[in-house]
Amino acid sequence: MNGKPAVFLDRDGVLNEDRGYVHRWEDFSFLPGAIEALRQLQQKGYLLVVITNQSAVARGLCTEADVLALHERMRAFLRERGIELAGIYHCPHHPQGSVSDYAIACACRKPEPGMILRAAQEHGIDLSRSLLVGDKLSDLEAGRAAGIPSLYLVVPPGQEKDLSSLPEAQRVSGLSEVVERMFGSQAMPSS
Repeated sequence: MNGKPAVFLDRDGVLNEDRGYVHRWEDFSFLPGAIEALRQLQQKGYLLVVITNQSAVARGLCTEADVLALHERMRAFLRERGIELAGIYHCPHHPQGSVSDYAIACACRKPEPGMILRAAQEHGIDLSRSLLVGDKLSDLEAGRAAGIPSLYLVVPPGQEKDLSSLPEAQRVSGLSEVVERMFGSQAMPSS
């Protein structure tokens, strides 16, 4: 495919602090270095695409309108800083959800690749030149299923996870480290 490369980004735990079912702007806080890393990736020619499971909708903890409103605030906040998100895709489903309309097994909930494939089609993305950054193995599984060759797992310092099947090169402490590995330490300004 002769499309554009993209960076597929999970939301909670990659872009913002994962405080559990974040669905209000007041509870949303970008992780250190995330905004500058997004800027660098955009400047290097990557489309920025957020792909996020939002089972809080299926669980009845918020509405899909709440999730969409948060995403519009996030998009506007980044746009004010010169960063344009090509797309934000969310899956509101969960098979064991309590809201019947959303309590389904679907092709969009990661580890399924539905959100990635939809974004690739809608934005003309070349998956073979793209990368994915997530904080759960299900994020990486979705990327593999979609044919994305470069997969990174955010593992914050001090957090232990069973990562025996994951090569060391794919483990990063945050989005800033992805940029440093891709483009060298000169890509990110020192703090």
